[in-house]
Order: sequence, then C-alpha cells, then structure tokens
Amino acid sequence: MATLIRLYSDFVCPFCFIAEQSSLARLQTEYDVELDWRGFELNPRTPRGGVDMEQLFPGRAAGMRAHAAQVAQRFGVTGIRLPLRLNNTRRALALAEWARTHGKLLEFRDAAMEAYWRQGADLEDPQVLTRLAEQVGLPAEQASAAMDAPEYQSRVDELQAEGRAAGVSGIPTFFIGNVRVVGCQPYEVFVEAARQAGARRRS
Repeated sequence: MATLIRLYSDFVCPFCFIAEQSSLARLQTEYDVELDWRGFELNPRTPRGGVDMEQLFPGRAAGMRAHAAQVAQRFGVTGIRLPLRLNNTRRALALAEWARTHGKLLEFRDAAMEAYWRQGADLEDPQVLTRLAEQVGLPAEQASAAMDAPEYQSRVDELQAEGRAAGVSGIPTFFIGNVRVVGCQPYEVFVEAARQAGARRRS
C-alpha cells in the first residue's frame, strides 16, 4: 500500500513549485507514495485583482525574487518566471476542488502550476482557468460556473482551516505519513521522512 503524502500548497508559492518540481517529483518516482494535494492560500488577504509584489513587500520584493531564482537554480528547476504581481488564488483553488470531484485534481493542479510559473498566466482570469480545465479534459461551461460557486469557494475555506488545525503556518507543508516536512527541502530530507513513514522504495 502506498504511503500517503498530504501536501498543503498554493499555485502562487514559488517554493511550493520548486519543491514539487524537484524533491517531490523524484520521491514519487523512487518511492511508493501517493499524493493528496490540499490547496492552502499563501496570502488570504490578497485582494481580488491581485497586488504588486513591491506594494506587498516594500523594498524587499526584488531581493525576494532574486532569492527564489537562486533556490530554483540550486534545485535544478529551469524556465521559471517570477511574477511582479501576486494573484488572488481563490478561484483557482475552488476550481481545483471542482476538478477533484471529477477525478482530475492533480492534472488540473499540474496544468495551473505550469501555466503560472512557466507561462506567466493570470490565474485570476476566468478565461485562463476555463482553458486550463479544458486542457485536462473538463467541460468549459461547468468550469466557468464552478470557480465562483459557493460550494467550492467554501471548500477553499475548509481546507485553510483544516491546514491551520494541523499546524500548517507556512507552505509548502508535507505530511509524509505522520512525518512533517516544511519548506523546499533537499531530496535527502524527503527520503528520510518517507523511510520513517514506512514508504517502500520502488524496484
């Protein structure tokens, strides 16, 4: 039986993307693990329409972007485009929950991550989100309605509360079995956590 990895992350968190593209991807290849992704807003106070990074982090935004670029390089993640503006991700997270009900959560998550970090896509734009849903085989008309539906917007809040109750205060946070890994960590940290959780190495 595969060891479950419960991951709390957000589409606009650079270190989430870097960790998922490097250490997590390798762990999924080499160990018998199964990913259970939970959307967790990086900054719930981000207004609809987003906010400039310089406004959010006065005097620090450029340094933060440079640091993220250095981390990406260190972990071998290429082609990353670091945005000047932070999107509000509630619609994208709600749509992810709708995709979950159709068995397409991970496909949608991967498509949205790729679009945001490598193509500079605006994850607040309904047309962009609808196109991403279509890309993974989901019906566009239903996607358009689902992103603002109270049912799925409420689920975003529920996952945020669930994460807080589990002790999540920063992302990415991984629970590998019952072992917690916080942040973008080297592969060896993930391997040790997986072994502690009883994960089997793939043959």
